[in-house]
Amino acid sequence: MKILFAAGGTGGHINPALAVAGKIRERMGDDAEILFVGTPTHMETRLVPEAGFDFASVDVRGFYRGLSWKNIKRDTAAVFKMFSGSRKAKKIIKDFDPDVAIGFGGYVSGPVIRKAHKMGVPTAIHEQNAFPGITNKALAKQVDLVMLTSQDAAARMECKNEPVVTGLPVREEMIRADRAACRKQLGIPDDKLLVLSMGGSLGADTINEAMIDLIAAKKDDGDCYFIHSMGQYGLYVPERLKEKGVDVENRDDIDVREYINDMQVCMPAADIIICRSGASSLYEIRALGKASILIPSPNVAENHQYYNAMELVNNDAAMIIEEKDLTGKKLLDMVNGLVKDPERLHSMEANARSMAILDATDRIADQLVALAESAKTEES
Repeated sequence: MKILFAAGGTGGHINPALAVAGKIRERMGDDAEILFVGTPTHMETRLVPEAGFDFASVDVRGFYRGLSWKNIKRDTAAVFKMFSGSRKAKKIIKDFDPDVAIGFGGYVSGPVIRKAHKMGVPTAIHEQNAFPGITNKALAKQVDLVMLTSQDAAARMECKNEPVVTGLPVREEMIRADRAACRKQLGIPDDKLLVLSMGGSLGADTINEAMIDLIAAKKDDGDCYFIHSMGQYGLYVPERLKEKGVDVENRDDIDVREYINDMQVCMPAADIIICRSGASSLYEIRALGKASILIPSPNVAENHQYYNAMELVNNDAAMIIEEKDLTGKKLLDMVNGLVKDPERLHSMEANARSMAILDATDRIADQLVALAESAKTEES
């Protein structure tokens, strides 16, 4: 069986696709021939070959919103890339001759899956967000199978066939992690809560500033440990904390890092997670059953992080602060509320866990293989 995966741009698109491809290869061995298609300038060029899969590139770009000469020039270039990318996609699909093609997101998914559909290949997409993007909304009307992370997305897109809720793949090492062992590894005492906070790999000034105020306000309380990822552009955080009387170099209970490289240890150990509302992070929160305070990024297409967050909030599995309303005081009040109300904290944990589909990787693989086999049966 030949399977084509289109995914690119961010780890949030690529890693779930790699998880599904790995599951299919694990099941079928040499009977599965897998090709990834991505862009030539993003992380898929590294991640896909490292995972042992063949890779082909199509050079496409996204369009910029807002009327300006700079954006007009960029969008004009994007139009040319779109046509040349479509031709390249057609050649890749013709040469590989897949039994099924699936798009996991990123600029490359649109032209590749659209072209595969036109060429008669059975097609599928996987939508991660509660509010679908423009490309997947358009593709949903054409493809044979739409798979969703969130049931909320079903009401926001018009699908050719009934969509299937599969969940979103979460790393096995994350699901299998033992909370007690992770806390021991990090040196977190049993009687302390761990607050894990992050604003993305680059960092977010609004989150950094609020966390500075929160940590400074709780520096003498002794009820919480903190691990905070300040990001590439947040290297000022330790100095700002020092100005507020918190010397992180001499505190065992406050760990401020540029980036969290051992998330598979830190997240299972955490009691309260403060973060953005990207689909992958939120599904890890569900899978691990963690209480969270979510601060959706306002700088994303269709404001989809807000809708991702609200799905948990509406199930009493998380709390939300929109970035425009974020202050250290508001964050402090929410954290203290959870610290002083263990019953509410445990209720949020249980509600988050109840929303998770832990076998999402298997479900997506099952649907994809079934689609390919069904098409073969119809042909014969």
